[in-house]
Amino acid sequence: QVQLVESGGGSVQVGGSLRLSCTASGPTNRYNCMGWFRQAPGKEREGVAAFYKGGNTTYYEDSVKGRFTISHDNAKNTVFLQMNSLKTEDSAMYYCTAGQGVGTACGGYRGQGTQVTVSS
Repeated sequence: QVQLVESGGGSVQVGGSLRLSCTASGPTNRYNCMGWFRQAPGKEREGVAAFYKGGNTTYYEDSVKGRFTISHDNAKNTVFLQMNSLKTEDSAMYYCTAGQGVGTACGGYRGQGTQVTVSS
């Protein structure tokens, strides 16, 4: 069983930055991607970014391109999401995922979530 533990959420003002981290434990051969999705109250779940181990490939949702960067530390089985130039619409619960997928839709395992709040 793959377990994911996130950290790094919080509250910032518009234009600020946050860095999320997610460390996976368990059988690493059970996933070929790690990523993040978010969900705000009353809105659908949205894939934000994903990293695929096979080709070191990354994918981003259009609204975060140029502002968010996903990176991966293979030795530590950790994925990071650097979020810059944050907007109020980025406010949501962010969940780390690992598993199989296509594009930003990486799933199978999910962390407990970390709240990101951006205020004006």
